[in-house]
Amino acid sequence: MVEQKQNNSLLKSHFWILILCTFFNIGESRGQEIIPTYSDYLTDNLFLLHPSLAGAAVNNQLRLTARQQWFDIDDAPGLQTLTINGRLGNKEGIGAILFNDRNGNFSKSGAYGAFAYHLRLPAGDLQLHRLSFGISAGVIQHRLDQSGFTQPDPLLGQEKASVSYANMDVGMSYFNKDLYIHATAKNLLPVTRELFNSHNIATNQRRYFLTAGYIISPAYDWYLEPSAMLQLVEDTSEKLADVNLKAYRNFEFGQIWAGLSYRQGLDKMEGDTENLRYLTPFAGVEYRKFLVGYTFSRQFNEVVLSNSGFHQITLGYNFGAPRTRYHCGCPAIN
Repeated sequence: MVEQKQNNSLLKSHFWILILCTFFNIGESRGQEIIPTYSDYLTDNLFLLHPSLAGAAVNNQLRLTARQQWFDIDDAPGLQTLTINGRLGNKEGIGAILFNDRNGNFSKSGAYGAFAYHLRLPAGDLQLHRLSFGISAGVIQHRLDQSGFTQPDPLLGQEKASVSYANMDVGMSYFNKDLYIHATAKNLLPVTRELFNSHNIATNQRRYFLTAGYIISPAYDWYLEPSAMLQLVEDTSEKLADVNLKAYRNFEFGQIWAGLSYRQGLDKMEGDTENLRYLTPFAGVEYRKFLVGYTFSRQFNEVVLSNSGFHQITLGYNFGAPRTRYHCGCPAIN
């Protein structure tokens, strides 16, 4: 019995060493992203991705998310984020992000602060026509804990190790009535980390995001929002594209929304046999000042670690005296 437990523990340690190697060598660009990019921007948490949206909405916003992958696997990846943003003056917005991302014996956490400047362009009094610029900077800590391993891997260094570093993002947004475009460059600073004693870990973590969408109102109190997002990983030239459709319905108490997102890898990474493919349905409700959203993602590739999918809950609270709403659909602003 004791030998069986030791074998299970040894197997578990080797499993997580394999996962770490996959994340930091074979799947380098996906594993090294500081805050993983999922579908938060579709569940009214755009600021998490685009710093130019700090203080962009008519209300101040507080958002809490919890994401869990693969419920049928012990110590599977999980991510929690807390964001807050609001208007500081007539043109300035500020915000902050806290996050914790855990994958077995490896984890990372960090804090970001953001500032945005919103420039109103020529338009009518309540017509939305705006150009916004944003910058965010933060400190991130990576941690590796081998204390549960029966035989810690000497190549991974000491039993418990951590390393901290800083990074920054910049972005801009353009709004013209029901049209919006967001462009963001993340992880601008090159980073050298000795946590894994590996020379194969890239110092260039830069990613570029381009998001665009348009609000259509087919009927009274109904809105449709087709949108798309393109990601580019500079170090590997990996490209990912999202195609989304979101529907809104307004009520006296607030709003109900639901939609579908499809993510497609536009090229194969080294060692991959097929392009990455995800399908993500999502839904949510805003009741007065409160928001609840749910997201489920399913990967449609032949080789996957689990078929149980990824689940995410988003909780939100809008606070502060609301500013005058614009004459447009623009749910992310109004």
